[in-house]
Amino acid sequence: MDNNLKARDGFKSKWGFILACIGSAVGMGNIWRFPIMVSTYGGMTFLIPYIIFVTLIGSTGVISEMALGRSAEAGPVGAFGKCTELRWNNRKLGEIIGLIPVVGSLALAIGYTCVMAWIFKYTFLSLSGGLYAMGQDMDVIGGTFGQTASAFGANIWVVIAIIASFAIMVMGVSGGIEKANKIMMPVLFILFVGLAIYIFTLPGAANGYKYIFTVNPEGLKDPKVWIFAFGQAFFSLSVAGNGTVIYGSYLPKNESIPSSARNVAVFDTLAALLAAFVIIPAMATANAPLDTGGPGLMFIYLVNVFNGMAVGRIIGIIFYICVLFAGVSSIINLYEAPVAYLQEQFNFSRPIATTTIHVIGCIVAIFIQAIVGGWMDVVSIYICPLGAALAGIMFLWVAGKDYVIPAVSQGHRKEIGGWYYPLAKYVYVTAAIIALIAGAKFGGIGWYNIKKLSVGFFANTFSFKNYPFYF
Repeated sequence: MDNNLKARDGFKSKWGFILACIGSAVGMGNIWRFPIMVSTYGGMTFLIPYIIFVTLIGSTGVISEMALGRSAEAGPVGAFGKCTELRWNNRKLGEIIGLIPVVGSLALAIGYTCVMAWIFKYTFLSLSGGLYAMGQDMDVIGGTFGQTASAFGANIWVVIAIIASFAIMVMGVSGGIEKANKIMMPVLFILFVGLAIYIFTLPGAANGYKYIFTVNPEGLKDPKVWIFAFGQAFFSLSVAGNGTVIYGSYLPKNESIPSSARNVAVFDTLAALLAAFVIIPAMATANAPLDTGGPGLMFIYLVNVFNGMAVGRIIGIIFYICVLFAGVSSIINLYEAPVAYLQEQFNFSRPIATTTIHVIGCIVAIFIQAIVGGWMDVVSIYICPLGAALAGIMFLWVAGKDYVIPAVSQGHRKEIGGWYYPLAKYVYVTAAIIALIAGAKFGGIGWYNIKKLSVGFFANTFSFKNYPFYF
């Protein structure tokens, strides 16, 4: 199994790996959730605990999952199997448990495929002028999204999203995933910076920036601020026992995992901040309330705001290209774990494994369009934090310190500091379990409940009588 994985491919450069990991982390959570969290919980009042938790998770969970994958040279199934083999001489036990994050990754990828279908459609509409032609007619804007996000409402776009993911992934890790992220991530950051600069020049934008940098000391005493800041950081960094583990398995032994994890955390945070610096001031220029997130923000409210700008068509094009790149880079990471599973466990060739997983993803995605909100909620609330907790337990508790420290330190200039192991073993693993419990209690702390927080708001605010929502 390990030999098959080695022969299959790997990242050819440090920054290829880092950009791929950044791509996996930068997704819809950064764009349609983070700005709303910043707005809802008081600008810097939210950002302070968020940065604290990003630092904690980046220096423990991200490092651990990268090192777990690289040390085992395998995805979750093989990596978990190696851990239980080391402790109890029972590889099969770990392999069975490792199926949980693999299934979670596939399920999340399928739900994400539906979201990507919407993004591909709206990118096309922005380029063709169809989006700008809607003007600021909220019935038309809302109705278009209502039809798109309905049962079987975006079939052709689901197929297009699957084809795009397949085309990248079938070319392999270095030839497809690495090369694609080397293009998409720099372009995404450049375009977002350009958008932020333009928005900065608009009348009224200053109110948005003022709000972002406001600190409310009383707000810092609110437990919910800290819970949701933790949830945002946890899910944004993609610790789920799958994508980061499999990408780590492709990392050369001479690369430093601690420095790679730090770069991923920094650039993921920068991407989230750039999104906030674009969206919050843009909403401020239109005196629009930023009290809802999810698809509603991205496919309804922002369409209205952009169309009201002098160069709204161009702004819309740039924005949706950014969203498209963020989405594609995330979805290929989500599909990689199940693809690698077929390669590792059944000796499938890369083309056969990629084809099999994408055919499954396409079929299921088409049929779940009516329930994608609930689908994503279940996966993100329960399976993702469970996968993160299991990965932490396997690596830090089952494999043990004598295995962990060399695995983390390999390729680093010196052995990882004494702070890492107890912080990761006790604090991070406990935090992952808390993410599972808190998510169940609050209906998700890191992924917007699509049913509740996007469409519902608009359905109650505007007249969408002719466009039923199927959430």
